[in-house]
Amino acid sequence: MVLPASMRLRGHRCFDHLHRRGKRFHGTLMVLRKAASNPKLLRRNSKVVPGRGQSPSCRIAVVISGKVHKRAVVRNRLRRRMHDHLRRRFESRSEHADLWLMISLRPGADTGEANLLEECDRLLEQAGLKP
Repeated sequence: MVLPASMRLRGHRCFDHLHRRGKRFHGTLMVLRKAASNPKLLRRNSKVVPGRGQSPSCRIAVVISGKVHKRAVVRNRLRRRMHDHLRRRFESRSEHADLWLMISLRPGADTGEANLLEECDRLLEQAGLKP
């Protein structure tokens, strides 16, 4: 299962904001960027309308370049696993609703799912986001 639309972060303006204003947390397999949200940068059709049964939650982007793995199938599988892991961590937590996160995998990050998820949790804890 992938992130609900209310948690997914898309658009080059959002990514530029995270690169310019985001605080970085480095690991051996990935880099986590955390920044305060800026709803004005979101696409019009991706804004969550309050009161429609969706609780506010942080928005998350997972970036995996072609240097991580040559095959798109493998990159997409890694992205789905990361999205699912992050969804379980943040779906029911509204105290991080004013944050945007971006996780960028480094080359060689396809070493194993367990290592990847452990490092993700470690970086989330460094960023003060561990539930």
